[in-house]
Amino acid sequence: MSFLDKYQNIVSEAVEKHIFLDKPEELYAPMNYIMSHGGKRMRPIMVLMACDLFGGKLEDAIKPALAIEYFHNFTLIHDDIMDEAPLRRNKATIHTLYGLNIGILSGDNLLFKAYQYFLDLEPVLFKKCLKIFTDTGIVVCEGQQYDVNFESMNDVSHDDYIKMITYKTGSLSAASLQIGALIAGASDDDAESIYNFGKHLGIAFQIMDDYLDVYGDQAAVGKKHAGDIYENKKTILYLTALQNANEEERKELDYWYTKKTDNVDKIYGVEKIFRMTKVEEKVLRLVHQHSEIALEYLNKIDVPAENKKPLLELAEYLLKREK
Repeated sequence: MSFLDKYQNIVSEAVEKHIFLDKPEELYAPMNYIMSHGGKRMRPIMVLMACDLFGGKLEDAIKPALAIEYFHNFTLIHDDIMDEAPLRRNKATIHTLYGLNIGILSGDNLLFKAYQYFLDLEPVLFKKCLKIFTDTGIVVCEGQQYDVNFESMNDVSHDDYIKMITYKTGSLSAASLQIGALIAGASDDDAESIYNFGKHLGIAFQIMDDYLDVYGDQAAVGKKHAGDIYENKKTILYLTALQNANEEERKELDYWYTKKTDNVDKIYGVEKIFRMTKVEEKVLRLVHQHSEIALEYLNKIDVPAENKKPLLELAEYLLKREK
């Protein structure tokens, strides 16, 4: 984590410097509340790292990095409302604490504040960055809807899943890197390469997240063991098992995934099918494939190899979490 300290400190100082002092307080207090939660703040860090990669001035990237963090938190507020989630990062969610209406409104306002923080960019750069940001916002919403649709679909394919996580997770990481690169003056080709690096890194990260739900060290991961199985989520583990299962195993999977229950027999039954269909090794192979694609795009970028080391460390940090 030490390689991230510089960037995390810059982002934290910027969040504190740009605390919302506007009125009415009822609108802005919830916004300050969620921004104070911290977290890893990986997306704004990616903006700064990409800016550094191409030798840009970090001060030029700070407000756009905050814009990305505002947008991310806007999505979290609305996701929590959709999921009726009581907690976020072990703290009460905004709609739980302040009410549903304020939750919606404060989330909306964070989005508009995000747009405001691009205004200092010179006109040509502003137009490029705003197009990326707006297109990404649309794609994230589409990804969220696909995720909701999957809950009631019985024929989700592997490609459907990859598309969903690309939209919902990979696209914002990719856009963060691309925006940072453009602010530093990177060529369009290099900015496109770092976008694809971020996209495939994001895909690999989400697949690893699904993997750790079942196979991770739960104390380190900080989640309930097999929570996705309890919730009948059609993750890559489920889809891989379904694709490789025989008729009897497929029937058993279908049976368990019609029941939303904490019954340990369900977990045992599903995990048994995962073992029989070699889900663990197949999913880790997929993580490796997307991480390799990400690194191929990073290698294409026309900067000294030394400059790329922080991004290589970032990829290792994101993908080699506790197992």
